[in-house]
Amino acid sequence: MAGKFNSVLTKANFRDAYTHLTDVLASEPFRNMEGLNGDIPFHICPFEPSLQNDINLLIKQITNYLIDAQVKVLEVNLYDLVIELCKEEGDWEWLLENEASISKQEFKEEIQGIIDTKTILIPAVVKKMSENTFDILIITGVGEVYPYIRSSNLLENLQIKAKEKPTIMFYPGQYKHSVEKGTSLVLFGTLEDDKYYRAFNILDRAI
Repeated sequence: MAGKFNSVLTKANFRDAYTHLTDVLASEPFRNMEGLNGDIPFHICPFEPSLQNDINLLIKQITNYLIDAQVKVLEVNLYDLVIELCKEEGDWEWLLENEASISKQEFKEEIQGIIDTKTILIPAVVKKMSENTFDILIITGVGEVYPYIRSSNLLENLQIKAKEKPTIMFYPGQYKHSVEKGTSLVLFGTLEDDKYYRAFNILDRAI
């Protein structure tokens, strides 16, 4: 099945995504983190950005399937979490009022000042993990929080805290491997999101 995807979900292969992902995520080897050779249990599901609405529906369908299969899922939507944190810090209303009057760079710096990945965002994710019983952590909302939060930076910091359960990030772009450049996340298929090599492509995993 994995060979059908060529390491990224597209319109051409999307019809096979539900079966592949539910089979993999519901399997005991995946949930028991087998076959990782001691590496971090992080997985990327790359998809064409134009499929975002389809992916949102797919995630709901997968989650419902896993619940029925007695597999507990914790979904952390980064966009929703950033809004939640901004509200907690008392900055949300200010951001809404001033977004139109300041430059994109200033707006980016304001949010990054509020939501530091290492000191604010990661502890918030860890808190959600500690408050919920789950078998699989699903991270969504990646495209919506760019460029305020970079996926590679998030994974780099999260790998210290999230090693006990498998994690899968749905990523609107590509997870590329090459001899010359190594491994990298390419957001929206065009924006290099730094190097990150410790995750596995879930589409390449055999069932």
